[in-house]
Amino acid sequence: MLLLFKQFFTNYIVMSALVGWFAAQGLKIVTGYFKNKKFNIVDAMFGSGGMPSSHSAAVMAAAVSTCIAFTPASFEFAIAGVLAMVVINDAMGVRRQVSKQAVILNKLVIDVINAENEENREKRLKELVGHTPLQV
Repeated sequence: MLLLFKQFFTNYIVMSALVGWFAAQGLKIVTGYFKNKKFNIVDAMFGSGGMPSSHSAAVMAAAVSTCIAFTPASFEFAIAGVLAMVVINDAMGVRRQVSKQAVILNKLVIDVINAENEENREKRLKELVGHTPLQV
């Protein structure tokens, strides 16, 4: 079991992806401060959406390190590259549209259902789910 953990945490590609993810999540603290004028470390480190995209950073780091380790013609890079394209497309497409829909639905809740009382306010949808192309 220890050998398995050692192999996992000494894997160049896994470590590249983890460093990319942690770096992007760390940068969210800085960009979140400039946007909101307050530090929110928990949301920045564990929340989804925002600048930069940690999912995109992780899959791109994995794809680039796979390309370096196995060459661009390898099936390993083909898998990593296709995975990166799917994740990035999802971040900019589907998840971004979900964010836009959440904004509209939350506005409807406020306008139509009168969400000013505490009970309805907690039921608001999360609006920051996807990413803009710049964030990705």
